[in-house]
Amino acid sequence: QVQLVESGGGLVQAGGSLRLSCAASGRTFSSYAMGWFRQAPGKERDFIAAIRWSGGSTYYADSVKGRFTISRDGAKNTVYLQMNSLKPEDTAVYHCAAGTFRYPLATMTGPRAYDYWGQGTQVTVSS
Repeated sequence: QVQLVESGGGLVQAGGSLRLSCAASGRTFSSYAMGWFRQAPGKERDFIAAIRWSGGSTYYADSVKGRFTISRDGAKNTVYLQMNSLKPEDTAVYHCAAGTFRYPLATMTGPRAYDYWGQGTQVTVSS
């Protein structure tokens, strides 16, 4: 049974940083891509970043490019999202997700590309 557990959310001032973690278990993820999405109240779930587990290639939404970095640690089966220069508009519940990798990674920006989801972690950025 696949489980994805996010952690690392919290309250931070604008301009600050947070690092989110997503601990993955239940299968081998070598043929998977991992994604981060976020959902603000009353809004759709938006793509942030994705990483191919094998090889580590990455893809980002334009809104976070240059501020956020996705990475993974194979030994720990954990995916990270380093968030810098945070803005109030980054406030949302952040979810990690896992889905079978499809080339190119840029096609894996929709929620339907992912089969497994974590419960989410709240990130609040104050102005």
